[in-house]
Amino acid sequence: MQLIWLRSDLRLHDNTALSAAAARGPSVAVYLLSPQQWLEHDDAPCKVDFWLRNLSPLRHALDALNIPLLIRKASRWDEAPKVLLDLCRQLKIDAVHVNEEYGIHETRRDAAVARALKAEGIDFHSHLDQLLFKPGTVLTRTGTYFQVFSQFRKVCYQRLHASLPKLVSAPTTQASLGIKSDEVPSSVEGFETPSDSLRALWPAGEAEARRRLDTFAEAQIDDYHRERDFPAKPGTSQLSAYLTAGVISPRQCLHAALRSNQGEFESGKAGAVTWINELLWREFYKHILVGYPRVSRHRAFRPETEALAWRDAPEELKAWQQARTGLPIIDAAMRQLLETGWMHNRLRMVVAMFLTKNLLIDWREGERFFMQHLIDGDLAANNGGWQWSSSTGTDSAPYFRIFNPLSQSEKFDAEGVFIKHWLPQINKMNKKYLHNPASLDGLFGEADYPSPIVNLSTSRERALAAFKNLPS
Repeated sequence: MQLIWLRSDLRLHDNTALSAAAARGPSVAVYLLSPQQWLEHDDAPCKVDFWLRNLSPLRHALDALNIPLLIRKASRWDEAPKVLLDLCRQLKIDAVHVNEEYGIHETRRDAAVARALKAEGIDFHSHLDQLLFKPGTVLTRTGTYFQVFSQFRKVCYQRLHASLPKLVSAPTTQASLGIKSDEVPSSVEGFETPSDSLRALWPAGEAEARRRLDTFAEAQIDDYHRERDFPAKPGTSQLSAYLTAGVISPRQCLHAALRSNQGEFESGKAGAVTWINELLWREFYKHILVGYPRVSRHRAFRPETEALAWRDAPEELKAWQQARTGLPIIDAAMRQLLETGWMHNRLRMVVAMFLTKNLLIDWREGERFFMQHLIDGDLAANNGGWQWSSSTGTDSAPYFRIFNPLSQSEKFDAEGVFIKHWLPQINKMNKKYLHNPASLDGLFGEADYPSPIVNLSTSRERALAAFKNLPS
């Protein structure tokens, strides 16, 4: 008998480990609840809730194939070897199948489980699934991991030309094993249930993920390169949460994009090419996680930036977290995060640069806060984005590139549609002042909105000085 240990791969279709196990013989699936580990990893309550909500339709889909889904608890990952070994003995399992996960803790957990199983004569098979290319197979000529995205992308293009990753067929119905699936819990200790309004924004299940992908590929991808930077427009795929939980695979996304672009990924429609590049950015940051493990340990990719004189400014950090900075585009973006579990990508860069450059607060504070609130929180992508914005990371923005929140606001939300939606207290304000109410010199007292907590130009100079003072 085969055991599929599900993690960030909550789908029936194009699931490598699931298909491989089912092809070998009768199969059972298991999912481990690990609340203590999730808390230590700053996983957001809305993300944990999303996992549970996706487990329910997956359970029904597996039941239809007579593949039972069992739920077990290993509060921390160091309990996983014992919990899985006990289950394997109970069910007389021959082999366990997993899809690879990346990050130091994930790698150590899987190695410990593999050792415990092999000591009992149980095979452990690890499959490539959440990436197009296995980390360690896309390397420079000197055999090292790429540090520059454009060079990484070029090699990925060559590999895609040579061999396109194929979709894996779903398992077929097996004979009943007489094992009943477990009920999926509706909540987990330590994680409060998010609001109904937030949950409604992110319906669970493969059918919803597939609907979003098909709608995007058919109706929006052609304009993606033009529309994706405008937070008030529906210009993005809204698939990130589904990709992070593995409710849809990057292969499915790539194939959908290629279908919309006559099989091209370097030429043809600019929108499709741009979106495929975003899939490759996701890939790049996961390869960085494996190639440079220090980023898993809360360390800067560029070691010299560890000497930066970050400010200890708890009140300013709190104002940023609570959307009270006095800069509308920043506060509107933070409101979006707090209420929806998601933030538009352009705004992720804007608010990250504001925190790390204008407030000169350590990027790790922002990285942690994002992980604690994002439904699509992914260690590699979140860390990569924060280190890019703070100029501490791989292929990051040069330290002297500091977004001005006012010009970003005027450029990407010119009519103030996004700001008005998230900051109703200033939505009657004249468009001329909406991006920068402080320009009214205190004449907007009737609007319940704070003055800016920082001067943009002097804080910019402060950041430039801090970076210039780094040892070379």
